[in-house]
Amino acid sequence: MSSVTLAKRIFDDLSARGTPARAVAEKAYLKSELQHLGVPVPQIRAIVRAAVKAEPALSRTGLLAAVAALWKRPVHEARMAAIEMLTAKRALLVAGDLVLVEQLIHEAKTWALVDPLATIVVGDLIERFPRLSRTLDRWSTDGDFWIRRAAMLALLGPLRKGAGDFARFAGYADAMLDEREFFIRKAIGWILRETSRKQPKLVFEWLAPRASRASGVTMREAVKYLSAAQQRKLAASRPTRSITARR
Repeated sequence: MSSVTLAKRIFDDLSARGTPARAVAEKAYLKSELQHLGVPVPQIRAIVRAAVKAEPALSRTGLLAAVAALWKRPVHEARMAAIEMLTAKRALLVAGDLVLVEQLIHEAKTWALVDPLATIVVGDLIERFPRLSRTLDRWSTDGDFWIRRAAMLALLGPLRKGAGDFARFAGYADAMLDEREFFIRKAIGWILRETSRKQPKLVFEWLAPRASRASGVTMREAVKYLSAAQQRKLAASRPTRSITARR
C-alpha cells in the first residue's frame, strides 16, 4: 500500500467514527482553528495502530510521507493520527527528523498536539541522540511559546522516572519562570510535579529560593507531591496567596 493510500485509509476510518456533537464541543474546548470530526483519542489510536500493524514493512520514507499526507489536512484528528504514527514508529526516525518535528510543533498551536510531539517523539529522539539537546537549548529561547514549552516537555520522560537532565530543565524553567504565558507556567509546574514523585527534595530545594517568583499555577502543580512541611515552608516565602496543592 502506498503512503498516500495508507493516509487516506486512516482518514476515511476517522471520518466514519466522528460525531458532530463531539466535534463542536472539542473545537470549542480547544479553541481550535482546525476542522474537527469528533473522534475520541482512544479511537484515533486504535485506528492508527491497526493501520500500522497491517503495514509491517513500512519504511521511514513511507512513514514520513503518510505523516505529511495526514498533516496537510486542516483536520484535528488527521493531525493527531499523524502524531500517533510518529509515536508508534518513532524507532524509524533519525536525528535529522527533529527539523520536521519542530515544524509540526510550530504549526500545531495547541497543547493537544504539541504535548505528545514533545514528550514522546522529541523525548525519544533526545534520548537516542543526546547531541540534539543543543537544539532544545535553542528552542528554550524561541519566540514561539509552544516551542519553548516543547523544549521543557521533551525532558519529562526520564525526569518522571527519577533520572534525566534536571539541570537542563532547571535552566530553562528559571529563565521562563517570570513569563505570563499560561502554557509555560503550567508546563514548569507539571514537570516539577512529576519530578517530585521520585525526587521531592530536589524539587523543593530548587523551588525554595524561587517561590516568590513563580506563578500560582506553577506552584499549585509543583507542590502536589511535596510533604505538608515542605508546602508550608514554600508558602511562607510567597505573597499572601495560598499555594497548597489541590487534592
